[in-house]
Amino acid sequence: MTMADAGTQDFEARMRDVLARQKQAHIKDGPPSAAKRIEWIDRGIALLVDNRNAITEALREDFGHRSVHASLFTDVSGSIGPFKHAKAHLKRWMKRETRKVSPAILGLFGARAYVEYQPKGVVGVISPWNFPFTLTFNPLAGIFAAGNRTMIKPSEFTPRCSELMARMIASAYDETEVAVFTGGPEVGAAFSRLAFDHLLFTGATSIAYHVQRAAAENLVPTTLELGGKSPVILSQSADMDLAAKRVMNGKTMNAGQICLAPDYVLVPKERAREFVSAATDAVAKMFPTLKDNPDYTSVINQRHYDRLMGYLDDARAKGAEIVEINPAREDFRQQPFHKIPPTLILNPTDDMAIMKDEIFGPLLPVKTYDAMEDAIGYVNARERPLGLYYFGTDAAEQERVLTRTTSGGVSVNDVIMHVAMEDLPFGGIGPSGMGAYHGIDGFRTFSHAKAVFSQARSDITAMMRPPFGPKFQKFLNSGIRR
Repeated sequence: MTMADAGTQDFEARMRDVLARQKQAHIKDGPPSAAKRIEWIDRGIALLVDNRNAITEALREDFGHRSVHASLFTDVSGSIGPFKHAKAHLKRWMKRETRKVSPAILGLFGARAYVEYQPKGVVGVISPWNFPFTLTFNPLAGIFAAGNRTMIKPSEFTPRCSELMARMIASAYDETEVAVFTGGPEVGAAFSRLAFDHLLFTGATSIAYHVQRAAAENLVPTTLELGGKSPVILSQSADMDLAAKRVMNGKTMNAGQICLAPDYVLVPKERAREFVSAATDAVAKMFPTLKDNPDYTSVINQRHYDRLMGYLDDARAKGAEIVEINPAREDFRQQPFHKIPPTLILNPTDDMAIMKDEIFGPLLPVKTYDAMEDAIGYVNARERPLGLYYFGTDAAEQERVLTRTTSGGVSVNDVIMHVAMEDLPFGGIGPSGMGAYHGIDGFRTFSHAKAVFSQARSDITAMMRPPFGPKFQKFLNSGIRR
């Protein structure tokens, strides 16, 4: 359902109506069977497979230019994988989870305790522009596996993707199963105020404050997938060539417009120039040219292009050394899109805007440190990031970094890749988010873990009812002791 389709109707009333009908259908039909959940998942897989060319074209049009192969990898294949993982495991996830009875003597007489994973009902999904399909369909794997219905609000920054998504969903699902609502900030604000049974928001921390505040009006539980400044820590023991290849691959993927993109690099002072040289070589091998290279993605729009160029101007004015990695020395002043060459910012200072804001682009500050404790201290002095990346072969040092820092997740000797592990939870902490999903963690996030206790038939708890006597006192005494 698009807001254009709603015509003169009040779009907020229209969304409330769909929500009410989804909730009614959920109550009427009861918890869906494993077969029904698999059917929902299979429909999602079919949509992605059958529309893969339309998806890559919509992404290319919305970005100005976006690598077709990268789109197939992230937004098509990357969305199918979670569906297949959930399909393979949901029957096991759905099983009752037996828990111990306490005091244990109750179990001897037949009392039982277990957790029943029950669908929450209707889950709202607000998805972002950087990976419109991945960050909509990926959570659907957990939402469907848990037996929920869903309403989706995609980003207005990628209108062609949003309209395509609305058509795709409408062709495969009844509106009481899945519904898509497109539109601008006013639609998003109204969507956030709906009385969902759970709300997932993926996007900027600045917007998350408004979403969380709106959801609180109905005490809607939320999962917030945000971002932040994810650091790379290069150890003295790091293989610099390999590290540079992986860091720059992560930084240039989707032109750095990834919530988990490396946001700054901490490198030993004496190895800084080695990293710059290795990073330059790595980019040149991946992208001999950039301006017309079909594998190199544009910045999403003029607003974000200007924001990124403003970071460079500010850093340059404050004394940073700017290293533009432009292998063919192309002129980017005249171009049909918003491409920016991968750019290193050396000797950044904390008063620079680029060291304060999440970058979300192909710019990478490189900051030096003297000792690993200094690098750990620098990370800990800042807000907890969504990701952290350590490169090195020193096992004791690696353990120190992992245990002495706090982040949503970690990739060791790589960047971003922990998000691709279907059996690992994905989520942030503090300003980088709250809650997690993916795999069984997604199933549990979108399920209500209902505690169930079934008492023994024999009246063994009679002594716990008044009038209390010696047996009850003895029972109390057994529990009140060191």
